[in-house]
Amino acid sequence: MSASPGPQADAVGPPARKPRFALFVATACGLGYAPIAPGTFGSLAGIAVYCGTFKLGELWIRAATRSGAEVLPPPETVAFVLECVVALALVFLGVWSSDRVAAHSGIKDPQIVVLDEVSGQQLSLLLATKFGTALSWKYLLLGFILFRLFDIWKPFPARQAESLPGGWGIMADDWIAAVYAGIGLWIARAMGL
Repeated sequence: MSASPGPQADAVGPPARKPRFALFVATACGLGYAPIAPGTFGSLAGIAVYCGTFKLGELWIRAATRSGAEVLPPPETVAFVLECVVALALVFLGVWSSDRVAAHSGIKDPQIVVLDEVSGQQLSLLLATKFGTALSWKYLLLGFILFRLFDIWKPFPARQAESLPGGWGIMADDWIAAVYAGIGLWIARAMGL
């Protein structure tokens, strides 16, 4: 008579803890839970991040000027550096948080993850910005339309980038869409549209 195998509790292990902070970040503070078009809300958040960063740069210069600081970098340099820092922060936070959320959910690219759209939209606008000069409302609108178009269409190599592992695959296709949208904005500006 053979012995029964016994409980399999050790093979299954305890349930994985919900990555609450990663979910908060990857969903762009909950925007990813929007019932309709969460990616569009993520893109709108990307525009807000872009505009907010430029405003923060302006406020920093004003505060430094009022404090009597003698040596200040030009405002356009401050704004550009802040935009680049924010873009890099979104890259690292996006890859980390989307990787955690995808691993927890068991879905390769969960729909609730919209930080990729925030990052891509902000990057597309940054790429089209003249050094330190914020884009006008018409270019923000055109940038939004172009980014959403390229993000949905996924021209080469965006669709192929989705096969990258974990968070890299979730984020990279949006960065490629951002490059296409940024080029489109540069062309529109050069034509004086």
